[in-house]
Amino acid sequence: MSTPLGKSDPAEAGPPTGSTDWAEAQAEPEFQELRRRLRRFIFPVSALFLAWYLLYVLLASYAPAFMSIKVAGNINIGLVFGLLQFVSTFAITAWYVRFADKRVDPLAGNIREKLEEDK
Repeated sequence: MSTPLGKSDPAEAGPPTGSTDWAEAQAEPEFQELRRRLRRFIFPVSALFLAWYLLYVLLASYAPAFMSIKVAGNINIGLVFGLLQFVSTFAITAWYVRFADKRVDPLAGNIREKLEEDK
């Protein structure tokens, strides 16, 4: 069946010839290694950051006297902890970029090249 502009309906075309079998690609040892590397970084770092954020929230809720201790002028511990949330976010981002450049991107590039060769 044709569309009004005379082009064929993409639903009728089926998969392109030479398409990649994604289930097979995911079963490859290289892909499994890529997933393992990502999980070993992402899950612990995410848990650590969430624990750090939870500590901040709990201290703000249950230890306001501690959080209101003045550090310098009008700057108190609560403000310092709040600003450190931003600092830790940027630090984790930089850490992940470095990790990805060294441990993830080369392996992902190898997998991509292999899949493109198979087409």
